[in-house]
Amino acid sequence: MEILPFQNEPESDSPDALDSTPANVSPLASVDPAAEIGPGVEIGPFCVVGPKAKIGRGTKLINSVTILGDVSIGEFNVISPGAVLGGAPQDISYRGTDTKVVIGDRNVIRECVTINRASEKEEGLTRIGNDCYFMGCVHIAHDCVIEDNVIIGHGSMLGGHVHVDHHATLSGSVAIVHFASIGSYTFVGAATRVLQDVAPYMLADGSPARPRCVNIVGLKRNDFSQNVIDAINEAYRLMYRARVGLPNCEEILASKGVLLPEIRHFLDRITTSQSGRHGRGRELRRKSA
Repeated sequence: MEILPFQNEPESDSPDALDSTPANVSPLASVDPAAEIGPGVEIGPFCVVGPKAKIGRGTKLINSVTILGDVSIGEFNVISPGAVLGGAPQDISYRGTDTKVVIGDRNVIRECVTINRASEKEEGLTRIGNDCYFMGCVHIAHDCVIEDNVIIGHGSMLGGHVHVDHHATLSGSVAIVHFASIGSYTFVGAATRVLQDVAPYMLADGSPARPRCVNIVGLKRNDFSQNVIDAINEAYRLMYRARVGLPNCEEILASKGVLLPEIRHFLDRITTSQSGRHGRGRELRRKSA
């Protein structure tokens, strides 16, 4: 690992230039010699990087970032002061198994975010996708899976084994119980307590959370066509307003010729949720003792 003296400003953020740029590490940082540090990485003062860390090119640890355990971080991430990545799972049954955190590319991880390593109850992996934005003081617990383009607001807390699908947005101070899933293109309102799975495309809030309407703004921003939005609105009306039940909802939508791939995904996620306890289908994946 070739290291340059720490500079306040990088010479270039160009990917091609970074390929030949050594890491830029503050003399006030503690980086284990066994850590794998990619080209163009910046590690600011008072960061602590453990021996099993892997940091991809162009990633910036601004200052006072702590990386513990087996943590792989991709390219061009920005990690703010006080973040702690790879801490042991906060699970009293954990017995020191060598589990992991894997973080993708181009994520923004703001101040005092915590992302815990996995337990051994699933795949032994806490995973973060690409192009996510986690605001200050977000907590992502063990065995969580966060897909691409997810935004999580300040002070939100995800319990163990939570899944958040791509393009979901969680507002501030959202609390999600373990094993719950948040569907794609959802919006969860501030101070919401999520006890069950939230279906795709919904706007949900309350304590406990309830689907209030279709996340039309989010769908339009992501280029959903009007006919798809209309079909999702009808599926929402049948499921959550008319309460016709899942089989009847599917039959009615098919008779109207709007059983589109997006509608099939919506219905499949509800089917999975209903198969688990308390509307949390992922609990079926819990390993038996």
